[in-house]
Amino acid sequence: MTAPENRLVRGYLIVALLALAVGGLFGPLQALNWAGLDLYGLIPGLRSYYQGLSLHGTLLVLVWTTFFIGGFLLFVTRQSLGQPLPRPGLTWATFWLMVVGLVLAALPLLSNDATVLFTFYAPLKASPLFYLGLGLIVVGTWLLTLTLGLAYRRWRAAHPGEPYPLPAFMALVTMLMWTLASLGIAFEVVFLLLPWSVGLTGGVDALLTRTLFWFTGHPIVYFWLLPAYLSWYTLVPRHAGGSLFSEPMARLSFLLFLTTSIPVGVHHQFTDPGISEGPKLLHTFFTFVVFFPSLLTAFNVAASLESAARRRGEQGWLGWLWRQRWGDPVLTAQLLAMILFIFGGIGGLVNASLNVNLLVHNTAWIVGHFHLTVGSAVTLTFMGVTYWLLPHLLGRQLWSRGLALVQAVLWFVGMAVFAYALHNLGLLDTPRRTMLGAAPYRLAEWQPWLVLVGIGGVILFLSGLLYFVLVVLTALAGERQPVPAPAFAETIHGPADTPRAFDRLAPWLVVSVVLIVVGYGPVFWQVLSQGTPPAAGLRVW
Repeated sequence: MTAPENRLVRGYLIVALLALAVGGLFGPLQALNWAGLDLYGLIPGLRSYYQGLSLHGTLLVLVWTTFFIGGFLLFVTRQSLGQPLPRPGLTWATFWLMVVGLVLAALPLLSNDATVLFTFYAPLKASPLFYLGLGLIVVGTWLLTLTLGLAYRRWRAAHPGEPYPLPAFMALVTMLMWTLASLGIAFEVVFLLLPWSVGLTGGVDALLTRTLFWFTGHPIVYFWLLPAYLSWYTLVPRHAGGSLFSEPMARLSFLLFLTTSIPVGVHHQFTDPGISEGPKLLHTFFTFVVFFPSLLTAFNVAASLESAARRRGEQGWLGWLWRQRWGDPVLTAQLLAMILFIFGGIGGLVNASLNVNLLVHNTAWIVGHFHLTVGSAVTLTFMGVTYWLLPHLLGRQLWSRGLALVQAVLWFVGMAVFAYALHNLGLLDTPRRTMLGAAPYRLAEWQPWLVLVGIGGVILFLSGLLYFVLVVLTALAGERQPVPAPAFAETIHGPADTPRAFDRLAPWLVVSVVLIVVGYGPVFWQVLSQGTPPAAGLRVW
């Protein structure tokens, strides 16, 4: 990449790391509070547990992920196309627009004027700056999509008839899916929450805003996951010493995510009145369908890892599982992320099932599931990516590969303890979004699991601390030496085997829009036709 492009990616990475550092600080405080140890008084200016929870969720779920993904996808697109990014002015303007949005949203979070948790459900009301800032970040992601689309068009013009390179294809599909999905939250913020927060309207339809939130709120999971999948497909096989098993299958999995991952949000609203059983059943079906491309991913990546081990001489049926390059922290972090995500995916099937969901809805089970997805499959993968991306951007060797391995293993252990305890607490009806350290209804049967939550949170904090030690020492004391970016994996079944339909985006976008209309048309018709009285704003904490 050119020097300005490297600076741009570094900018995204710096903002992402700052968000992870600040937001991550509140994670162990929440875990220890559940275990009975309240340390919130150690944070100057922090007003409540719920302010800390809002900061933790917003900075990690919305900021850490979005900025890392932005920088990573721009880098991947540039590398795979072998040509500069189009419109440098647009790419830098996009970055600074998102930074301005972050600052505007962060100010009321820090002043306790946006303590509405990352879901910001109405009638909880935040400062207008919070909604305006979030809106600018979303607009910034649309401009990222525009940049990748311009790169796609320019490459197509120069390479007629050739399949679009797989990494850039995956990056563009990710952003197209997100752009469609983000329309829900954009409409909610711009036309409902922002006018309401500045006093232009006296109230807001809480069910409508909640439905619009989940229009975006579940597909955002795939916005996080697809860049991790991109790494698993196009880089992990190379790190493992092998090749990607099937490029056509990889393309199909991303296209299926593009078409099926949006009309699924109502499975978060199984207990909401005002939405009939028919749409809920339909969204249950779609949620199970979107599990299929993840199964394709599991098969394809596992086959790639197996071929890498067999290339090194492994002959047994399952011995290839252990004959990976576990001494490489880049690979190890991502393999451990995959293992944790197996359990996150299984838990997701429980959440998608109407009758079983009623047992775990709004309990600690959901918190455990959430941390196995964004906190494990995504964050641990991004940590592994950092261990090659940061040295490449800085021209310095990773400060300590051994310490990076320890960090990845600690994260795996801490998350396993943390999430296992939370899932068990969910089965015992322990509520989520609650300051359990001060709750008068704590049950004795919860206590052992609450202690494990605290232990897991401390282990995760230590792992996160090691991660930032490595980042800082690499930047300041890493050996100065050019570090090339890893080459993308070759394919066993490659571009020549790819059906032309798997290289075209327009038909799949049409299918996606049609399925959105089928899935959400009846839902919004019901919600809007009920005439729900507008709810006035509340400030609880």
